[in-house]
Amino acid sequence: MIPRYSRPEMVAIWSPETKFRIWYEIEAHACDAQADLGVIPRENAEAVWKAKDVQFDVARIDEIEAVTKHDVIAFLTHLAEHIGSEEARFVHQGMTSSDVLDTTLNVQLVRAADILLADMDRVLAALKTRAFEHKDTVRIGRSHGIHAEPTTMGLTFARFHAEWPAAASGWNAPARKSRPARSRAPSAHSPTSIRPSRNMSARRWVCAPNRSRRR
Repeated sequence: MIPRYSRPEMVAIWSPETKFRIWYEIEAHACDAQADLGVIPRENAEAVWKAKDVQFDVARIDEIEAVTKHDVIAFLTHLAEHIGSEEARFVHQGMTSSDVLDTTLNVQLVRAADILLADMDRVLAALKTRAFEHKDTVRIGRSHGIHAEPTTMGLTFARFHAEWPAAASGWNAPARKSRPARSRAPSAHSPTSIRPSRNMSARRWVCAPNRSRRR
């Protein structure tokens, strides 16, 4: 994003720091869900939360990725540096990279959409104010690109106000449909790999997971 044209809150959503924070939360909640099902030891799931206050080092992750050539492995390696390799041994078990990346993108899209929808609410309120403010402000009407009968700016703003909710719903509906991804690693399509993603969704993301179309 170009900083001078971007709002800080929008920049923050798409920053590497936020991305890695969401990756961490997905992995931690996935471990909780698998522990609930008895797939991994409870103590290992709890150990992952030791990093809940950690500021992940983007430069360090980039450094690891230069060696591993894999962004998620680089992040998981950095996470293990904080919580210990033994404690981190079950992190990402039964998952594949797209489970993390696609879900993170959906979370970011919802957060960004919330900012835009809040802006739309302010625009709607401003249109209503202007409609009343200019109810007697005359302007030339238009028809087929030429002058027509006079109308008012108030009526024009009122029409915009009437049309705005439909435009806002075009943002709102897709944002509410953003779901956690669920594809899992190849050859891991067992009930124990599907159920944790459902459990995690219910606990954290408050929506049912989508099946990935990758496979």
